Amino acid sequence: MNTFLLRSLFLSSMIVTLYQNAQAQNYQSASISFDGQTRNYLIYIPSGYTPASPPLPLLFNFHGGGGDMASQVAISDLRSIADTARFIAVYPQALPDPNDGGSTNWLHKDPTQVDDVLFIDALIDSLKNQWRIDTNRIYACGYSLGGEFTYELACRLNERIAAVGVVARTMQTAQYNQCNAVHPTGILTILGTADAISDYNGMSFGGIQYYVSADDVHQLWAQLNNSSVQQSIALPDTDPSDGSTVELKTWSDGNNCIYVQHFKVNGGGHDWPGSFGNMDIHSDEEIWRFVSRFDLSGAFACNSTSAGVSIMKEIKVFPNPFNEKIVIDAPEGSEQNYRLFDIQGQLVRSGNIGPEASEIESEELPLGVYFLQTGNIFHKLLKTN
Repeated sequence: MNTFLLRSLFLSSMIVTLYQNAQAQNYQSASISFDGQTRNYLIYIPSGYTPASPPLPLLFNFHGGGGDMASQVAISDLRSIADTARFIAVYPQALPDPNDGGSTNWLHKDPTQVDDVLFIDALIDSLKNQWRIDTNRIYACGYSLGGEFTYELACRLNERIAAVGVVARTMQTAQYNQCNAVHPTGILTILGTADAISDYNGMSFGGIQYYVSADDVHQLWAQLNNSSVQQSIALPDTDPSDGSTVELKTWSDGNNCIYVQHFKVNGGGHDWPGSFGNMDIHSDEEIWRFVSRFDLSGAFACNSTSAGVSIMKEIKVFPNPFNEKIVIDAPEGSEQNYRLFDIQGQLVRSGNIGPEASEIESEELPLGVYFLQTGNIFHKLLKTN
């Protein structure tokens, strides 16, 4: 039995076990009737929700091709983040595709009458009639083919989707050529450079390009969002045993608002980092931390100052990992503010960076991962004993 098959069997077993545990807790099974079919989904309502609660953001999470909503819960269980950050999580189920051997796929192969963009549009209407949803803050994320479908929503249902996160997929060429946006749209991708299923450099066969490259995807969305300022930073290799490292790339606009963010997993495969594959980042946390900064008007949680990019790159943050304090060493003339967020995106420290090295007292902070924002740069930090 080859390594890929062994891994697939192991993941299938893991998915069943994890979903049984998840299902025994607070996921609710639900359905709507759409286009003559019963369409199923799982929904998680954060603890403490009442009909009098303020409207909550909504995050769709789409499974990969041939998968199901249970398998997506298993690799991307959003409950703890939803409880802390206060949002509703929904895992829809794709229909079997008769033109692909009955595989449960988003974006059915032609000829087909199935259009799941219209299904999600109808599902949003159904959900907002049942729950208090902030319709300006509806987001989507997905894995593999579910990620490809997420791009489809960002392009075709753009008037309702504020921001998206895509794992292990670039854009189909037809999507790329036809995509448009009616508002500034946040786009996050997490892509492995050694992905044998969704090639980082795109996919062509017989002289026909079926998928564009990761670079093409990011340039498209950077152009649609008028975000021409590019930056890159190598993230700490906190788990050397996973065989991969991560580089964070960002594209921001003239107000230092990041609209396109890409985690380039060097050596990474067709994985959901944080669940399997690369363990230096956690996809669930990165997706929520990014998309939650957007509504239908664009980015609302960013630094609107015009500090120079070249100065930003010179800021040094150490030690990493840290314990009692974090030191920010900035060059002369780069005085600005800093903000320190925990893994759930909650602000835990803020202050000013002076002309001399600034220190952030951190002894009382819990152990774990933090993100320090200086201008439009995010520094990923780890607190240990």
